[in-house]
Amino acid sequence: MGRKILLPILTVILILIPSAQPVLAQTYSFSLDQEQVDVFWESNGTVSLDYTFIFTNDTFADPLDFVDVGLPTDSYSLADIAASIDGHPITDISHSPYVDGVALGLGNYAIQPGQTGMVRMSTSGIGDVLYEADQADYASAMFAPTWFGDEYVHGATNLIITFHLPPGVQPDEPRWFEAPKAWPHSEPVTGYDSNGRITYTWQNANASGSTPYTFGAAFPEKYVPGANIQHASFLQRLGLDEDAICFILCVGGFISFFILIIVLSVRSSKKRKLQYLPPKISIEGMGIKRGLTAIESAILLQIPLDRILTMILFSTVKKGAAKVISEDPLQVKAITPQPENLKAYEVDFLTAIVEKKKRLRDRELQKGVTKLVKSVQKKMKGFSLKETKQYYQAIVKKAWQQVETAETPQVRSERYSEGLEWAMLDRDFDDRTRRVFHSGPVFVPIWWSSYSPSSMAAARTSSTPRSVTTSTGTGGRISLPTLPGSTFAASIVSSVQNTAGGLVSNLSDFTSGVTKVTNPVPKSSSSGFSRGGGSGCACACACAGCACACAGGGR
Repeated sequence: MGRKILLPILTVILILIPSAQPVLAQTYSFSLDQEQVDVFWESNGTVSLDYTFIFTNDTFADPLDFVDVGLPTDSYSLADIAASIDGHPITDISHSPYVDGVALGLGNYAIQPGQTGMVRMSTSGIGDVLYEADQADYASAMFAPTWFGDEYVHGATNLIITFHLPPGVQPDEPRWFEAPKAWPHSEPVTGYDSNGRITYTWQNANASGSTPYTFGAAFPEKYVPGANIQHASFLQRLGLDEDAICFILCVGGFISFFILIIVLSVRSSKKRKLQYLPPKISIEGMGIKRGLTAIESAILLQIPLDRILTMILFSTVKKGAAKVISEDPLQVKAITPQPENLKAYEVDFLTAIVEKKKRLRDRELQKGVTKLVKSVQKKMKGFSLKETKQYYQAIVKKAWQQVETAETPQVRSERYSEGLEWAMLDRDFDDRTRRVFHSGPVFVPIWWSSYSPSSMAAARTSSTPRSVTTSTGTGGRISLPTLPGSTFAASIVSSVQNTAGGLVSNLSDFTSGVTKVTNPVPKSSSSGFSRGGGSGCACACACAGCACACAGGGR
């Protein structure tokens, strides 16, 4: 069942063990009698983990009150993690401040000096863990179980790691990679689990609890979604690491090529910072996701975040939930009581803008936009991204058509006000607004005074109010001021361009902060240590043929 193959020559595994640093004035010393981890490579391209640790705390040590467990990537949710200590549920589960993973607080069940305890943890849905293998049409899956710093752990560890390959993989299809050199047996024990999935098991009763061991397997790509398999770059396919590339470029005189690579890399990095919607949303589903608001559609269409912030401000002002009290500097006031029809992202926005300090406001706005991006991603599950984008692009087109084909200035103004957020999804919004309102009067909408009090004051003093019929269905008549079309166009374009700059300190940093959470750069390494047990981990997957799922932790 499977054949031995050497680790692909392109695989680069870097093990970084940080220097020990005293944390708190406590003494931690223990043995890791057993560490068992079941690694389930799922059919959706994610990985699930089941860990079992048996610790014996030394008689002279402090209670072992926390265990940090490193996780392969940041693509996981705390809600998917469950843990226990000696059968008692662990409720204190949080992001670890010491390793790239989670901290398990043992609380009242901390392992006392001289005592032994069993800690279990399970998690599912960890993404970004598969890479293309060197063998055509194969996916590579590699994993390093968590380990602990040698200043904390001592003695032999019975380390057992079992790979459960995706459902449906046939016995003659998968491949296993050679075990680490320090491992007593290079090949695993093969078998089946209770669900009929092929398993590879490596065991060493005399393993070191402070040594990272990396194991790997490969299986046909057809058993997981192709979009969930990460691909190697051109230079990685050539088998070149950074040192070799630099040496070749220097010796061969390809300085200009080297500079070009840097320039393209920087440009790519800057472009990526603007791509706040994660690529996984591109996994095709079926049908159109209808019912998204203009602002949610803006997220789907990757409209720049400064434009989205302005759209949310427009939306809250139009609903009577906010009012601009100063345009330079921009100051926005949340109106109470709040309307009942506010969206969650509008509530988050109003909560953020009341912060007087820009640093706190930036942080709260980032949190709100991050929630909005994740909400759209969740709503798109199972739907076709391509068809849905085309659907909302058609709505944008129709919104503009209704404005451009309006028979009177009054109707044109009403259509523009009603569909403003949709119109703003047009990347040619600025020029199109100028073209549509290049001449003729514009009936300024009622809500505009709450957004641009200065231009409204100018409109009232420079124009003659005209009696127009509202479109609210009440049949009433109100007096609205007018502005020359070109003046109104210039006013609204200017406000759209400048508003976000008044809301956040730095647009580039703001967008980067959101992207870092919603669409992080795939991690190539991680390292850390903790109060009761240090760890280090780095799986630099700079190649095809490797998907390093590594971990480290313990306190």
